Amino acid sequence: MSTVVLCQSKSCPNGNPPSRLECPTCNKIGIRGSFFCGQECFKADCKYIFKTHKIVHEIAKNGGNVSFNDGCYNPFPNYPFTGTMRPMYPLSQTRVVPDHITRPEYAVSGIPLSESRRAGQPPRILSKEEQEKMRTVCRLSREVLDTAASHIRPGITTDELDEIVHNATIERNAYPSPLNYRHFPKSVCISVNEVICHGIPDRRKLQEGDIVNIDVSVFYDGYHGDLNETYPVGKIDEESAKLLRVARQCLDEGIKVCKPGALFRDIGKVIEPLARSNGCSTVRTYTGHGVNDLFHCTPNIPHYAKNKAVGTMKPGMVFTIEPMINLGPNWGDVHWPDNWTATTVDGRRSAQFEDTLLITETGVEILTAKTQPERLLS
Repeated sequence: MSTVVLCQSKSCPNGNPPSRLECPTCNKIGIRGSFFCGQECFKADCKYIFKTHKIVHEIAKNGGNVSFNDGCYNPFPNYPFTGTMRPMYPLSQTRVVPDHITRPEYAVSGIPLSESRRAGQPPRILSKEEQEKMRTVCRLSREVLDTAASHIRPGITTDELDEIVHNATIERNAYPSPLNYRHFPKSVCISVNEVICHGIPDRRKLQEGDIVNIDVSVFYDGYHGDLNETYPVGKIDEESAKLLRVARQCLDEGIKVCKPGALFRDIGKVIEPLARSNGCSTVRTYTGHGVNDLFHCTPNIPHYAKNKAVGTMKPGMVFTIEPMINLGPNWGDVHWPDNWTATTVDGRRSAQFEDTLLITETGVEILTAKTQPERLLS
């Protein structure tokens, strides 16, 4: 008798009942758990996950040990993961952005051509009108992040959080900046536990004791806002709680450096010693960045000491600070075969906090701060 499992079709009209109809190719090559309740679901699901389902077949033919778990599978079964996190495919379908919403140039092609054309140019000084647009988009970005954060709980999937971010963004007549940026497939980056950054939302459910970073970016009226925070999922252990505190402190201390005439390289000079004194390390691969009508541009903001960042802060410049802090002394990172997900090399946890900042005549304005009284530092 065939094994009875739930129909794995994402769009099953019957409520995913116990099913016995098995994908014949999966059965032939030894993939376990690929069941559907009927031909309609099987054909629809194969069309929906055409790329990934065919990839699974190829993985198995090449010696990979693939199995389905409640319709999910790890597409990289032979990859030497450094920690406990695993991708849970298939990914959901690309979410739709209504036609009336203004899109960034890469929304269709996936290629941010303007970023390439302006690479290496000095940081832009935004006009007063542009600064107001940045205030607006950063306020919207904060609203979207806080909306998503309010839904964090054990049992919710990162894909469900992606849907919440997507819907909250388009409700504000804005575009989710990550969507198709350099072909990123989702509307938000969600990074759990040892994932440092650029985690792709999928079917994995958050678990009690996880930590999760939600990195929201919104495009509105021609400008991008960018921020992220790391949150506990239920009750977390003290080591993880300390990591979150240190990561938040690193961002706060970096912001205190910011004012007209300050050097970009001095931000890392205060962040790395703070991280090291608390038994943590600062990721060097990724930096803060300029953000305005471009998603990523100059200046580059390294978060470690003795960096070679060029430039001086001037009123009207807008950029992010976003230190990624790892537990332990190892600041290195490795990438999953999806070419996006970056994780710690030792499988220990990583946390990050990010704000978008405007240099003013007297100090710095935190454009993505939670409340108005917290916005101005001078």
